[in-house]
Amino acid sequence: MEILSKDKYSEYEEFVKNHPNGTFTQSVKWTGVKSNWGHEIVVSRDKDGKIVGGCLVLIRKIPVIGTSFLYSPRGPICDLHDEHVLADLKKGIDELAKKYRAHQYKMDPNTLMSDSEFIDIAKKLGFKQFYGPEGFETIQARFNYRLYLNGRSEDEIFKALTQKTRYNIRVALKHNVEMRVVGEEHLDDFIRLMQTTGERDGFNTRPKEYFRRMLKALGENVRMYMGFYEGKAVCAAITTNYAGETCYVYGASDNAHRNVMPNYLMQWEMIKWAIETNCRVYDFQGVSGIIEEGSHMYGLYRFKKGFNGTLDELAGEFDYYYRPVAKKAVDIAEKLNVSLRNFKRKLKK
Repeated sequence: MEILSKDKYSEYEEFVKNHPNGTFTQSVKWTGVKSNWGHEIVVSRDKDGKIVGGCLVLIRKIPVIGTSFLYSPRGPICDLHDEHVLADLKKGIDELAKKYRAHQYKMDPNTLMSDSEFIDIAKKLGFKQFYGPEGFETIQARFNYRLYLNGRSEDEIFKALTQKTRYNIRVALKHNVEMRVVGEEHLDDFIRLMQTTGERDGFNTRPKEYFRRMLKALGENVRMYMGFYEGKAVCAAITTNYAGETCYVYGASDNAHRNVMPNYLMQWEMIKWAIETNCRVYDFQGVSGIIEEGSHMYGLYRFKKGFNGTLDELAGEFDYYYRPVAKKAVDIAEKLNVSLRNFKRKLKK
């Protein structure tokens, strides 16, 4: 086990971006997005000194209570069935927990609920598994809709889409919807569309500066796509491309001109980026685990299902509690903060 010094971060970055389980949220670049968190990197090496496992650990200090929350988003990166490597990484987490007086460490690796071998190892190491039926009870969405590309050509993948989805893409093209990769000069348009989407679908949006950091920190591994109709931005997305996986991370659309189907064309353009860069998978990201017709998020699932992918149920979160009493105090404080924010929001209406 080794807690890396910053002069060795490039070695870890090479490991993550070339690992079959690599993900952008475990990249060193992600620390530039989460600049309001601290961070450390823990690695495990084989007998020859080569990195065989690692995890980026984000650190959020909790004021007043005097503790810290440690989190590895979609980590660790390793063979998740190698108990020795996982135990070695856990030793590094334990050291960080002492250093930062952590009450809790959370990981949510990119593995399926059916991966009983990993789940058994995690529980043996003292982790508690957490998940919910809808899939949005966890920090990262637990049900992801994914299109596995399997080396297919653009024509092969297009032909595999449902007939309705192919038709809607052609509708957008017929109406001259223009899809462009744009820079941060279009962030105001992106924020306008995000706010419209948040009001329509009932979720809070992130500030402009967060997306600016994301575009800057991830560099060539991220794109902002924007769809224009009659000269006006009508849809947008921020999408990552890293370690063989293209992820549709944030998406937004206007209430107007939905009849020209810009969102379908935008998805197809992002899928084409994944094909061009030889990615293994295009990840549409989260959907609800409750997909019965008539459920409140069924429309999102139906839209993504039109691209003829696979619904993956992930294993959820795995928590290790170092200071249970402090954990309860943090939970109470966070509930009070949520109640206060909701009260202030009601006063503004």
